Amino acid sequence: MDYIIREMRSEEYCLLSDFLYEAIYIPEGIEPPPKSVIECPELQEYIVEFGNRKHDKALVAEMQGNVIGAIWVRIMNDYGHIDNDTPSLAMSVYKKYRGLGIGTSLLKQLLQVERLAGYSKISLSVQKSNYAVKMYEKVGFTVGVSQSLCKPSN
Repeated sequence: MDYIIREMRSEEYCLLSDFLYEAIYIPEGIEPPPKSVIECPELQEYIVEFGNRKHDKALVAEMQGNVIGAIWVRIMNDYGHIDNDTPSLAMSVYKKYRGLGIGTSLLKQLLQVERLAGYSKISLSVQKSNYAVKMYEKVGFTVGVSQSLCKPSN
């Protein structure tokens, strides 16, 4: 599987609503919520006017000209919020491309970009039962307060 990771272009920011929906963890046997769930204010915080805030940054995984995964950060008051200097992370990869290492590649690349930009940590919120927890721990996230995973300072 050949894919590239690159910065998301501003004309692609509209894709973030699809990836936000894809990022919702649906436990086995549970009916997925309607797509309209992303209209909730607490979820809109992840994508509303993305690109207009100083700390907004997004990368995508692209395969054969199609965006198949996205990872993005912004400083916001979300479920994983630590403080006003720590970006919060969201990411997802389309179902058919999961389990191939694409999410891990996106995550490692974004962590490197953010480190170079001067951030010492990144936060995220994830349910303990989510299979992605293993990926986050593998790249160095640790379980913190309120079950959010916090990237330690290096």
